[in-house]
Amino acid sequence: MLGFWLLVGVAAAGWVFGLPRRWLVAALVAVWAVIELAHLAGVGTAFGGSARGWLVAGGLAGVVMGYRAGLGRLRARAAPAPVPPAADPGMSDAELDRYARHLVLREIGGPGQMRLREARVLVVGAGGLGAPVCLYLAAAGVGRITLADADTVGLSNLQRQVIFRSDQRGEGKAQAAAGAMRALNPQVAVTPLPRRITGADADLIAQHDLVLDGTDSFAARDAINRACVAARVPLIAGAIAQWEGQVTLYDPAHGGPCLACLFPTAPAPGLAPPCAEAGVIGPLPGVVGSLMALEAIKQLTGAGQGLRGRMLIFDGLHGESRMIGTARRPDCPVCGSGSRVSN
Repeated sequence: MLGFWLLVGVAAAGWVFGLPRRWLVAALVAVWAVIELAHLAGVGTAFGGSARGWLVAGGLAGVVMGYRAGLGRLRARAAPAPVPPAADPGMSDAELDRYARHLVLREIGGPGQMRLREARVLVVGAGGLGAPVCLYLAAAGVGRITLADADTVGLSNLQRQVIFRSDQRGEGKAQAAAGAMRALNPQVAVTPLPRRITGADADLIAQHDLVLDGTDSFAARDAINRACVAARVPLIAGAIAQWEGQVTLYDPAHGGPCLACLFPTAPAPGLAPPCAEAGVIGPLPGVVGSLMALEAIKQLTGAGQGLRGRMLIFDGLHGESRMIGTARRPDCPVCGSGSRVSN
């Protein structure tokens, strides 16, 4: 048994002192060879076993090590070498560097980033939800962004509308937010539109690939929804109140519901008060607005599963989220049989 414990001691010493694997294997082979030669010379009794036994044990160990080495080589050949993202001839070196984290995502890559660069997006509302939407869409490289908001920056906005600064109080939100977006990414074209979007803006909306609604009143949301249905442009809508928020995609042109399918009438007075009355925790619009921006990037690039026919509800107070299914109503007065819009 001395030979066995000698091998164990050598292995333990090699592990403790951090010997390279090949050195440790060489040391074990040398000890085994000494033991085997001692047995062949008739002086190996102290090591225990026999020459035949040690020879068989050494052979089995060699087969195992050879098998593992061969398997490792096969795995190394089978594993594809990492391929760096191909440099698109239409992208500058600065763009390749700026969007490198997108380019290595297989769901986006170069083609997806080019779709973002060619996209035209209308963001309605530069407030709590619009602030993260604007910043993340600009950072992502969405090529042309129109930002509509008729409001001005107020001190009470700064608790949650992180796109603005204290010294911008009194400035138009559309212009101030557009300046922040350009400063973040000079490669995107931002057009501020200091007015509200109404149901008569279908022609304006038709010039865009996607609309994001971050307004805070049912009347405004209903008007935007009607214009998007008329223009057949998908609409990502977010809403927040107190500690909760929701995000969904309205897209009846592709089989999804519109706002009126889910909420055909305005809520009763006092049932859904605006944030100015009900209050809202500061980071909540950042969470929900970021989800809206994420869904926008997915919608524009075709990555993943979007929220058409689904609504994501986030509860910040209890740290919970849930998904509910939504469906288009055939008799919807806006997008269904009761409307003038043919889908």
